[in-house]
Amino acid sequence: MPVLPVHNAVAVPDSTVYFRPDYYRSMTGREPQQDAKVILVVTKEPMARAEVKPESFYPVGVSGIVRETDVQGFVLVELRSRVNIEELTIQPDKTIKVEVSRRPDIEDLDPADAQRRVTAMKEEVLAFADGKPWQAALRVFASMWTTMGDIAAGLSPWMPGKSEERYALLAEDSKARRFEMMEKMLYENLELMKVGNEVRTAQEEDHQKLYREAAIKKQLEYLQNELDEMHPENISDLQKLEQRLKDAPLNELARKECGKVLSRLKQEGKNSAEYGLLYDYLDFLASLPWQKAEAKDIDLDEAEKILDADHFGLSKVKRRIIQQIAVMNLRRLQSGSILLFVGAPGTGKTSIGQSIAKALGREYVRVSLGGVRDEADIRGHRRTYIGAMPGRILDGIQKCGVSNPVMVLDEVDKLSMSYNGDPASALLEVLDPEQNKSFTDHYLNVPFDLSDVLFICTANSLDTIPQPLLDRMEVISFQGYTPTEKQEIARLHLLPKAMEAVGIGEGELELAPETVQAIIDDYTREAGVRGLKKCMDTLCRSAAVHLVRGGEKPLRVTPGDLRELLDMRPLPHRHVKDGSKPGVVTGLAWTPVGGDVLYIETLLTRGSGKTVITGRLGDVMKESAQIAVSLVKHLFPEHADLFEHNDLHIHVPDGATPKDGPSAGVTLTSSLASLVTGVPVPPTIAMTGEVSLQGEVKPIGGLPEKLMAAQRAGVTKVFIPEENLDDLREVASEVKEALEIVPVTDVEELLACLGIHPKEPTRIAV
Repeated sequence: MPVLPVHNAVAVPDSTVYFRPDYYRSMTGREPQQDAKVILVVTKEPMARAEVKPESFYPVGVSGIVRETDVQGFVLVELRSRVNIEELTIQPDKTIKVEVSRRPDIEDLDPADAQRRVTAMKEEVLAFADGKPWQAALRVFASMWTTMGDIAAGLSPWMPGKSEERYALLAEDSKARRFEMMEKMLYENLELMKVGNEVRTAQEEDHQKLYREAAIKKQLEYLQNELDEMHPENISDLQKLEQRLKDAPLNELARKECGKVLSRLKQEGKNSAEYGLLYDYLDFLASLPWQKAEAKDIDLDEAEKILDADHFGLSKVKRRIIQQIAVMNLRRLQSGSILLFVGAPGTGKTSIGQSIAKALGREYVRVSLGGVRDEADIRGHRRTYIGAMPGRILDGIQKCGVSNPVMVLDEVDKLSMSYNGDPASALLEVLDPEQNKSFTDHYLNVPFDLSDVLFICTANSLDTIPQPLLDRMEVISFQGYTPTEKQEIARLHLLPKAMEAVGIGEGELELAPETVQAIIDDYTREAGVRGLKKCMDTLCRSAAVHLVRGGEKPLRVTPGDLRELLDMRPLPHRHVKDGSKPGVVTGLAWTPVGGDVLYIETLLTRGSGKTVITGRLGDVMKESAQIAVSLVKHLFPEHADLFEHNDLHIHVPDGATPKDGPSAGVTLTSSLASLVTGVPVPPTIAMTGEVSLQGEVKPIGGLPEKLMAAQRAGVTKVFIPEENLDDLREVASEVKEALEIVPVTDVEELLACLGIHPKEPTRIAV
């Protein structure tokens, strides 16, 4: 008797199963013969006959008879009764031999009820097949179904499920229970197939809609292109924007974001509340210069000529700029070190950035950061906020239209912090060459390359710039201008520009050199030339009134005319005093607008030894005063009773001006020494330097500005710390020629030079 292995099929008694002839031959090794008996054994896994092993089969099979061998190309096997597989062996020719025993069923099924339920199941199956292409073929097979097993076997190939579940039907002894299991399995699978068909139908409908929509859009696009070619003036703004975005050389991330926003824009429509926001974003995206510019060769001589023509003096600054340009030329780079120009107002820090752009042949952008306290001003606002805008950096890039401008970040020392974030921290990414290659503005939300931008920063002071930001920049100091330099700047730049601004022609206004000098000396007091420019503008406006009224030409302005033409009184001169008194010494100070002279005044009054300090001094300067008191007590022990029986008052005019810093240490010490010894210090002698408790004179900053202030005030001799000698290279030659500069290393040396000789000990013990 042939043995036919089957897998994952419903094979139960009182049912009919169908096999293809080639499958029957391959698994039994015999031709199908009508009325031949056959044993069906169930395999645990799908396998060919050559792969079967005794452990590959379940222990229960079913016997059957081949009823027909060519039913529409199938072998029809009628299954009869269940059998137990007692022994199974594999023959050398790979045929299967089994020893079986009959496995009887429990006859507990009501035939009438079973027939009714079979009929209902057939109707359910035929109803499911209604309208399907295979409905006619199914009706032919359904006409031969007489039992629930026939239905389950017939639908078995289309029903999902595990082989264990189907084998459980065969292993069940109770006919009633087996019938219920098959009925439940059929109903469940019919529902699954219904749902699956519904899903497939819905998917097909969706796909049809998508295909139809794509076809309609394609046709509309074609027709729109035809219309655009015929009437180019009627192209909509959205179409123009879409074309701009297609032509823009966006990077991959920008292109992806652009596609998303553009699709959303089309879906929203013009009546949407977000249409304007989305359109503005795409317009900004398309207008950014994504294309990187190629590095160009720069003529150093020509660049130097441009810098000299636009600015007088500043030789050190110009030399550093030329070095930067040379490095960029050699390395074919668009940018280099981040330069930070530091100096007093009006010294040309911002305007020289424009000259650098002209020398490089590149666009110039100025971004003012003074008073900025919101991080969004640097990084931009997120588009989720109403009124979102890009940050000032990308806004400047977009307005200039190139990816490699010269960008001046003005007043970086005046950034402030608030609850809206720290703008200085946001600048770290902008100014870091390792990070700004992929700078991400919150509004843009995609990386933009800032590595080709030449950043130049300006500041009046380094004190308020955070150290991490300062580390990313190279500091270049702008010294104040000397009177001679101001004369040349006024003659070459300020006066011609002021005359042109008000319409005064060449030769209609004449200013003698002594007139310009009088303006510099009497009407301005600054390190830069901003106040001088205002005076020139005022002078030209007054001259314009004179010329319009028919006054004589040229108008010659003398120093005596300045009071009336400038409509201001001369500034009080801060010259050194004529007489000298003990306890009053001239000091030098640095301010954000240049250097200045100040006087340290000390006075002893009868009291109990208290020390009073006035003049709005800061903590550092108060500590310098305390050190000075201790040093003088140590150097002049014979005058110790003066401090015990008197109150000491230290005052630094002007009283309304805040003052701080350690550089007044030597001046305070000299003033106290002069007071207790009664030896006056001439006002034409000035000094600056920090003093330690051991009497050492320490170096200070701002020496060039202080020396220029000393020269303006009429000082003839200045004492400076010896460690600041190297800073004299940055001092103008005319200033050094006008002053006698004496370096000192300790207080005793300074007092000896002033003629104040301390008694024993001659040296301070360390």
